[in-house]
Amino acid sequence: MTNEKGDMAPEFRQLLSATPLGARLARRLAGAQLAAWGIPYGCALAEDVELVVGELAANAVLHGRVPGRDFEVRLGYDGLRVRVEVSDARGDEAPPDVLPYADPCWAESGRGLALVQAVAHEWGVRPRGTGAPGKTVWARL
Repeated sequence: MTNEKGDMAPEFRQLLSATPLGARLARRLAGAQLAAWGIPYGCALAEDVELVVGELAANAVLHGRVPGRDFEVRLGYDGLRVRVEVSDARGDEAPPDVLPYADPCWAESGRGLALVQAVAHEWGVRPRGTGAPGKTVWARL
C-alpha cells in the first residue's frame, strides 16, 4: 500500500494463534496500532477497523482453523484509508459470494460478514499467495 505521495505506507503484521484468545488479541492490537498511527481510540474509523478485525479474526478461528497453524493479521494505512487483511490456512472454506440472511431476533451467528460489508468501502477474498496455503479476506475502510 502506498500513500498519496507514492511512498510506502506504514504496515503492521502479526501472527496469532487460531484460538478465541488470538481473535480477541487481534482486535486489541489493531486498536493499539491505529493509535500509534494517530487514529484516535473511539473515533468512527478506529471503531470500524476494530469491528472488522474482530469479525475477520473470529471467522479465521471458527472457519479457517487448521490445527497447529496460526492466522495472520495485516493492517496498512496510507493517511486516508486503512486496509485490513486476515489470512488463515483453509483455502477450501471461502466466504459465500451472497451473504445468507441471519434473523436478528433468533440467529446466534452469521452476522459477521454482513457487518464487514456494512462498514467497509469494499471487501473481498483472494488466495493467500507466497506459496502459503489458505486465503486472505481483506477490507478497505
